[in-house]
Amino acid sequence: MNTTHSFSDAKKKLEHYCAYQERCHDEVIQKSRELLLSSSEIDEVVVYLIQNNFLNEERFACSFARGKHRIKHWGKIRIVNELKFRNISAYNINIALKEITPEEYLKNFHSLADRHWENLIELNAIKKRKKYCDYLLRKGFESNLIYEKVKDLEST
Repeated sequence: MNTTHSFSDAKKKLEHYCAYQERCHDEVIQKSRELLLSSSEIDEVVVYLIQNNFLNEERFACSFARGKHRIKHWGKIRIVNELKFRNISAYNINIALKEITPEEYLKNFHSLADRHWENLIELNAIKKRKKYCDYLLRKGFESNLIYEKVKDLEST
């Protein structure tokens, strides 16, 4: 289905691709390959996109961290792992995590944790605890936070 695009057409498509939503370098490189660009053309277009502020990994990482925490209610562990998977530098990951204030983080954690505990329908207390903890661990929250919260919820 892929057709060969001229370099200028591909550059325009990639500008639009980056302008539509924040992208990381890996996503742009993958899209460039789909447009059948050569390695030298990919390098050239990535440099062009960076110079013209279409592509900025720090901005991507910050936007990604904010969005995933506020919308999908991911914890820091999951956010860090997903950013590493996208080959984002440790420096940019640390900057991105500063986008989430400790107050907002804990507020979202407690809100999600309370809601999930109330919605779990499990009569066996041990199974309920396991399902609850597994869910929050998958969301990427720290185990010490989860275990403190589950003790608190079980004692009420």
